Amino acid sequence: MPNELPKAYDPAAIEQKWADFWVTEKLFDTPANAEATSKPFVMLLPPPNVTGRLHMGHMLNQTEMDILARWHRMRGEESVWVPGTDHAGIATQMMVEKQLKAEGTNRKELGRDAFLNRVWDWKAQYGGAITGQMRRLGASVDWGREYFTMDDNLSSAVTEAFVRLHEQGLIYRGSYIVNWDPVQQTAVSDLEVEHKEIVGKIYHLRYPFADGSGSIVIATTRPETMLGDVAVVVNPTDERYTGFLGKTIKLPLTDREIPILADDWAKPEFGTGAVKVTPAHDPNDYEIGKRHNLANLTIMDETAHIDLQGSPYHGMDRYEAREKILADLDALGLLVEVKDHTLAIATSQRSGAVIEPRLSMQWFLKIQPLADKAIGAVKEGHVRFTPPMYEKTYMNWMENIHDWCISRQLWWGHRIPAYHCPECKTTCVSRTRPDRCGSCDHAELQQETDVLDTWFSAGLLPFTVFGWPEPSQDSAKFYPTDLLVTGFDILFFWVARMIMFGTHFMLDVPMPDGSKRELKDAVPFREVYIHALVRDADRQKMSKTKGNVVDPIEVIERFGTDAVRFTLASQASPGTDIAFSEARTEGYRAFANKIWNAARFLFMQVERAKLSGYKMTMGAAMTVSALPEITPIETRWIFARLRAVCAEVDRALSDYRFDEAANAVYQFFWGEFCDWYLELVKLRLEFPEPVEGVEPIQYPETAISLAGLVGVFEASLRLLSPFMPFLTEEIWNSLYEGKPPAKSIALTHFPQASDYPADDTAVSAIDTLQSLIVTVRGLRKELGVPEKEAAPITLHGDNRILALADANRDMLARMARVSEVEFAPEPLTGANVRSGTGFDVTVAYERQIDVPAERERLTKEIVKFTKGLEAANRQLGNESFVAKAPAAVVEGLKKQQAETQSLYDKAKAALEALPPE
Repeated sequence: MPNELPKAYDPAAIEQKWADFWVTEKLFDTPANAEATSKPFVMLLPPPNVTGRLHMGHMLNQTEMDILARWHRMRGEESVWVPGTDHAGIATQMMVEKQLKAEGTNRKELGRDAFLNRVWDWKAQYGGAITGQMRRLGASVDWGREYFTMDDNLSSAVTEAFVRLHEQGLIYRGSYIVNWDPVQQTAVSDLEVEHKEIVGKIYHLRYPFADGSGSIVIATTRPETMLGDVAVVVNPTDERYTGFLGKTIKLPLTDREIPILADDWAKPEFGTGAVKVTPAHDPNDYEIGKRHNLANLTIMDETAHIDLQGSPYHGMDRYEAREKILADLDALGLLVEVKDHTLAIATSQRSGAVIEPRLSMQWFLKIQPLADKAIGAVKEGHVRFTPPMYEKTYMNWMENIHDWCISRQLWWGHRIPAYHCPECKTTCVSRTRPDRCGSCDHAELQQETDVLDTWFSAGLLPFTVFGWPEPSQDSAKFYPTDLLVTGFDILFFWVARMIMFGTHFMLDVPMPDGSKRELKDAVPFREVYIHALVRDADRQKMSKTKGNVVDPIEVIERFGTDAVRFTLASQASPGTDIAFSEARTEGYRAFANKIWNAARFLFMQVERAKLSGYKMTMGAAMTVSALPEITPIETRWIFARLRAVCAEVDRALSDYRFDEAANAVYQFFWGEFCDWYLELVKLRLEFPEPVEGVEPIQYPETAISLAGLVGVFEASLRLLSPFMPFLTEEIWNSLYEGKPPAKSIALTHFPQASDYPADDTAVSAIDTLQSLIVTVRGLRKELGVPEKEAAPITLHGDNRILALADANRDMLARMARVSEVEFAPEPLTGANVRSGTGFDVTVAYERQIDVPAERERLTKEIVKFTKGLEAANRQLGNESFVAKAPAAVVEGLKKQQAETQSLYDKAKAALEALPPE
């Protein structure tokens, strides 16, 4: 007998056990540098931050990836899902600096080496939280390949990539305006900046001419930056100011004079038409400064405090200085006007601080020719996007991309391999630390203090995780990867940069056979699937501010991992956000319980069969090319339906329609297998009680039914396994009495349509019988027949339907409480007649008819059928439509018209047969 299952399904009792088993047994690990044994299916997990905890976005991403990894593995492919975590430069440094602040110190007091030791200590203590959660949730990743982006081998690869790009002239250093985060005290990329629209102020300030002959009024939203003004510009076509060109201004609150210049950037229609120019604190002003050879005067330090020795504003925060400057200007009569003004302010994603544009010495990566190759890879179809709309988004961004500021003023991260000579001021880039300066032979070189943007190292991962820059069997076998599953939010941060780096670096790596690699084989992945956003049950975006964030761990503890996974899968379709509802999760928890109870019923039947002498051999997974002729109709039907659902699940997963795949399995297991087949097969499973000394009679039909029951159930578990791995693992192992044909259900064969026979005759027959049974059940309910009381029926239909009903009286008796079936030679009429496709049926049961209610019901039906006939007659009476429409459409309309006419006639006859009021 299969191992007994507890009466109640308790996910907490089985999930940790199997999660530990899968990891301990290294079930999903693949050997490093081994020869290919089968077609691999390779995915790279978007590496979560080492600071992270699992949220619903992670849960959706990992559920989808795990379903695909398990599906491909069960289809016989070498499924390699590579996990890892990102060092997350800004986020991790923030966490440790918070600890230091609580201790009354900071990183600068500690010094760089001591601070980095603290970060590594923090990582060792807290950094594995999210991967621990992944292990608990059963993600079928290759834990043997787990990486951390600061691992020695990956760090060496980052250095190699930087040096190569520098040698190729694609990395340069210079002073440019960057987005400066004054809290983190580092540059951040455009992608790490969020823009928020607020109602602010625009200030009109009067700047007096140096010669005392008048003044000019400028408009600004950041009056504090006036301390760094080096000019005022007006449009050369603006007649209001042509007489001012060449004059100088006595810059208020300073002792400097600045010129008035002509520049097309000034727009006569904006503000006053006169623009103050602060090149060190505004990107547009910086470009104006370059055109006119103006000085770059930096007036703020790294924390956005005024840094002007001798100035009364020195040391003030930028906003404190703003208020003081405005008050002083007002006192001087130079504050002309203050107006409300809608502003788009830029804030740092990480710290929330308002970004301060700042002139800073940084390292940059030239985007060309990297961008052109990355654009070509998508245009030529070597990388495909699902949903397809993201290809356009990608192309729009890539075709307007700017050089990338890759340096960050942090201590945690990949330190830039550049070395500065304090003697001759030269800088060299090197794979290893030089002993001496190559220009002046000075011995004490100073390494660059900046680190690389985290996305630089992340962009290299698709090939560095397989050993680049060294050649390896892994790289030859697994690169390019097959699929990237990720969210829209990192399409530019990560996806685009991986494509740029892959098509740049891997083009130089020969193919395994030694031939030159083409662009199609240099891409980091063949497909990108952008998954949806998980929203709350009201379709609102989850946020801590709204208080609607759903913690997946809490939900899992209540409903089980399988139910949460199935909830997400059942709603996951390309381009559609998910409204996560606990009510829906509760429904899938009930589904899991249904499967559990079905297993208990099956195990009970197997035990009864064995006691009656039936031999049950639980061998390899059942595939059935053909069924014996005596196989009961319901067993032929369930195998045919299994065949169809296998095809549907394969198709849906191939198209990333997780919702269609999950719903197909759900409908099959609950609706067809449990609600119908388990009830029908009970008709065949009559096992006599054993009598000592008497050999029990065994019936071939019973044996076939039992084998079919077990075979379809076992196949259903395998079909369901990628979606509900814990539940199916527990039941499947119990089914095989502790001696399964594989170490795990995850390593077995995924059911294919070709494994099972088609049987259109059986499917049509059961469809008809189901329709008849459902109709009889509805009529019994209307007539008030007690649930446990059997009643006779009278049936009229064609010969096929009558033959089916006659041959399956036992099925009608069990499923619809039918005691007798009488066949009527003529169509049935009357108030108690109900019709289905091809039949009329009535239940012989005396009851007092509610004549007014029945008259109302029939009248409504007649109105409905009349409208249907009018619509059909209009279409079929349209000669143009009939001439142009496909023959199958016209034939279908005629058939529908005939069926509606028949139903109308019956309803009309039933209404006329009612007694008068």
